[in-house]
Amino acid sequence: MSLTCPNCGNAENFLAKTLQMHLVRVADGQVQPPMEEGRPALVELLCDECDATLNLENFEDAERRELMVTLGAR
Repeated sequence: MSLTCPNCGNAENFLAKTLQMHLVRVADGQVQPPMEEGRPALVELLCDECDATLNLENFEDAERRELMVTLGAR
């Protein structure tokens, strides 16, 4: 996979902002631990050099899928 920032040409360091949510259940007034954890959602991909946002829709399906698998995201 090759990522390149269209703004500055950086091809090495990127920031992946993810969001992970947990389902919390309350039973008999007690908070129960999460029964399962979901995979994090990829919210944004930024260039670490210039903070430009890389548009994930511009990636080919195989590249986007590889990035998601690498991050363990959905």
